Amino acid sequence: MATPTHHTTRSLLPDIADLFSTIPAVGMLRPSGHLIRVEEELADDKYVVRAELPGIDPAKDINVPILNGIMTITAQRTERSSHDGRSEFSYGEFTRSMSLPKGFVEDDVKAGYRDGILTVTVPLTAPSNPGKQIKIESS
Repeated sequence: MATPTHHTTRSLLPDIADLFSTIPAVGMLRPSGHLIRVEEELADDKYVVRAELPGIDPAKDINVPILNGIMTITAQRTERSSHDGRSEFSYGEFTRSMSLPKGFVEDDVKAGYRDGILTVTVPLTAPSNPGKQIKIESS
């Protein structure tokens, strides 16, 4: 009597989780399983960015340079917790870059940190141009 054989079918495409695990940059986007969240607001005289960065010491773990019209927020987190004789730590680096609007005043940029939110206020010398709506003509 013939022994039944079992065939395992395998997709030609890799599993999505396997695919993303091979890309090193993906791990940097989600340290500790969290993405950096940013809220931007553009008013006539200022550009305001709020970034969620809870559990970070702003004096030593946050850096906000501006170079060639690009503002980059970089933060590092090192966290350790102990519970019932077991300790666990998480760490990672968060980076987010934004193009600043025309007319920004680099020397007057202010940043503050409160309740886990970094707020960066960038003054503008002139109202930013909201753009122009192009009229579409029918032919």
